[in-house]
Amino acid sequence: MRTGLLTEGGYPYASGDAGLWCDRLVRGLGQHEFDLYALSRSRHQEEQGLLPLPPQVTRVRTAPLWTAEGDGGAVGYGRRARRRFTEHYGELAGAVCAAADGSASGTVADRFANALYGLAELAREEGGLGAALRSDLGVRTLERACRAPGAPRTAREARVADLLTVTGHLERALRPLSLDWYGEDALGAADLCHAASGGPAALPGLLARHFCGVPLLVTEYGVHLRAHYLGQGPGAAPAVRALLAAFHGRLATEIYRRAEILTPGNAHARRWQERCGADRARIRTVYPGMAADGFTEAGESPDGADPDTLVWVGRVEPAKDLVSLLHAFAEVRRREPGARLRIVGSPGGPEGTAYLGHCRALAAQLFPDEAEGAHAVGCNPVSFDEIGSPDAPTLPEVYASGAVVVLSSVVEGFPTGLIEAMFCGRATVSTDAGAVVEVIGGTGLVVPPRNPRALADACVALLRDPERRARLGAAARARALELFTVEQNVAAFHGIYLEIVSHCPVRRDLLDASGAPLPFAAPAESHVPAHWPATPTWALPTTEPAR
Repeated sequence: MRTGLLTEGGYPYASGDAGLWCDRLVRGLGQHEFDLYALSRSRHQEEQGLLPLPPQVTRVRTAPLWTAEGDGGAVGYGRRARRRFTEHYGELAGAVCAAADGSASGTVADRFANALYGLAELAREEGGLGAALRSDLGVRTLERACRAPGAPRTAREARVADLLTVTGHLERALRPLSLDWYGEDALGAADLCHAASGGPAALPGLLARHFCGVPLLVTEYGVHLRAHYLGQGPGAAPAVRALLAAFHGRLATEIYRRAEILTPGNAHARRWQERCGADRARIRTVYPGMAADGFTEAGESPDGADPDTLVWVGRVEPAKDLVSLLHAFAEVRRREPGARLRIVGSPGGPEGTAYLGHCRALAAQLFPDEAEGAHAVGCNPVSFDEIGSPDAPTLPEVYASGAVVVLSSVVEGFPTGLIEAMFCGRATVSTDAGAVVEVIGGTGLVVPPRNPRALADACVALLRDPERRARLGAAARARALELFTVEQNVAAFHGIYLEIVSHCPVRRDLLDASGAPLPFAAPAESHVPAHWPATPTWALPTTEPAR
């Protein structure tokens, strides 16, 4: 089977998101061929180069989403093409600005889809859309849609600067429509398109389905629409936020309508997809696969952890709410004076660096250095380390050093650090954020976010009960090995690939290099040499001879 794997800002780039997951999938499905179609996010990402690829990857094609406005070879349209562009882009902008509630939701979704495919057909026949989308004609078309009767108030109040900002974003998001990936020598030759995320990454899959009938599978471990909502900073103008949110919402709806199967990584992502109109019958939850081998020794060896140590591991940023954790630990220290807290992680960007400095200052304020006697050097019960330092050489050793692993996030997607702790057989205390409850499944304690008192109570309960810690840790490791390994992930996708292709064969006469038909390129019944009647002979009525 030939699979077109679609990514945005990820695999096979060395600095890409979700690169490890995609690489494990490709290597685990060595019996299939993969063609990679990757959209890059920055010049730096392209300069970092590609990961070493296994032999089953037969083709790699890339396209940038980061180039400046003057790049990409602007194409000038003639009068007829400009009229087609105005019609289709006006419909798309009108669908973005229209209300999608009540009985009109299906109409709006159809308008958006027809306009999207109309623009793709225009780009295929006349050349790229970039110049037209950035032109005065494109901006005026968007402005007319914003000022049209029935448009929301935030859209009607959009200023010229807001329209230019939205235009730039739409031009980048719609660049896949202008790519030459949709012929029989590219995605059209695939038996299946697998998008590793929603949004622009799935757009080539939509077009391969539209032009060539190739079935589409969409995997979302982090819902693209939700990430867009969270990524909109408070400084963005209301009109910009409203228009871009509407565009990404319409695009998500179309992707969920057309995909043969959706594979969210957890129930939290599944609920987002269902709210956007995804059919429950076409959703299969497939948990991310993680390598458990590196954590085997920590999970199976006798517990040599410090029974009074709490461990936090992750990327330091405000969403992890280390401030609440430090205040909770102050209560833990009041009730368990010998308790210690290890915070292990690196800051996530400039904001994370500033937040780490704030947490260090708060820890110094809440916990002055302590010494066991008059002649001993004082130390703080809270320590800050990074993976690779002398005190925290590897992740398994960090998890194994503590009796309880703590997660204090207020915003969380799929908590990979929690699964690593479960692989190590550690009892956990977590806040109810994202997919935490689904991952824990009763093998750890869960408390509300931003509640230091509840977090402290749960930590103290486990620190005082070593037998309960051992039971929870053993149950957590068993659950992680059953649900969250690379092997189960690869096996699930192998079955889904076969399910999709068996129901949606690509009915084309494709040949491989030796001239033999490619597997799955035509349904099995098409190879039957003779014409078979609709009703078998044994089912036909018989007449008895007259006597």
